Amino acid sequence: MSHEPRRRRLWRPGKKTMVAAGLATTGVLAFAGTASAQEADPVQVNLDNVWILLAAVLVIFMQAGFALVEAGLTGSKNVANIMMKNLIDFCAGAVAFLAVGFAIAYGGSMDGFGSFFGADGFFLGDGAFTYGTLTVPVFFTFQVAFAATAATIVSGAMAERTKFKAYLCYSFIISLVIYPVVVRWHWGGGWLFQGSGPLPTGYHDFAGSSIVHMLGGITAFWGAKALGPRIGKYGPNGEVNALPSHNIPYAILGCFILLVGWYGFNPGSELAADAAIGGIAVTTTAAAAMGALTAMATVWIRSGKPDVGMTGNGLL
Repeated sequence: MSHEPRRRRLWRPGKKTMVAAGLATTGVLAFAGTASAQEADPVQVNLDNVWILLAAVLVIFMQAGFALVEAGLTGSKNVANIMMKNLIDFCAGAVAFLAVGFAIAYGGSMDGFGSFFGADGFFLGDGAFTYGTLTVPVFFTFQVAFAATAATIVSGAMAERTKFKAYLCYSFIISLVIYPVVVRWHWGGGWLFQGSGPLPTGYHDFAGSSIVHMLGGITAFWGAKALGPRIGKYGPNGEVNALPSHNIPYAILGCFILLVGWYGFNPGSELAADAAIGGIAVTTTAAAAMGALTAMATVWIRSGKPDVGMTGNGLL
């Protein structure tokens, strides 16, 4: 697939959406030359939009998986708090991303600042744009699912020791500003994508390994560092204690839900219903299976017995 950027185009609700031509689309979000919907194969246009909308639904469903994994591997007294936090990750994040985040990530730019953040297309109004054959509503739905994923990664690292009000503020801010700015730098055609200095050819991220998961991981690290360990995690002499899980069936069901979601997350990042999505699905399958087996073997060798929680985490 080509990694050349695609030129953006405007979209206004109530008017016929213009779609891009050309099948050499990138797996990362970038800009390319455009053509009208009449010049594109209408069947392919519809297939692309249906597939990406389905992929978005699968990624949004991953929120249920995150909630079950987190609830299953923590104490029963905190289940309601954990479920509420995962619910708010999507709800607060979706409102923030619709109002401001999407415009920062993909909107038109102010002079001199386009490589860092967008400045129009708020609430999907004038200036909102999309890629390839996708309509703006479909593209936004796929992107808001990614934003919610970046936000919810942090929840597990801060489990059982975060006040709900503080977490509500975090969920809103990360989808409002933090995640959109990082997206702009790359998927939005910003300075990382364009290339400069030590990255003259630009930086490419197909499905969010850095933009979504590294951002979530770094945020989770600093959140956990600020909060400190869970009560009982370390003994008086510094020994590491295994904290009891609340509900292993919850956790494993959540792992399988997340696995299903990966088939929307990874193949969906192709942003088109083309032949490449099959190979991406195979890679996703192999990675999940080998990850689970490797995690199981590692724990088995080190402790003398397999651990279902670690095996489930390896699946992810």
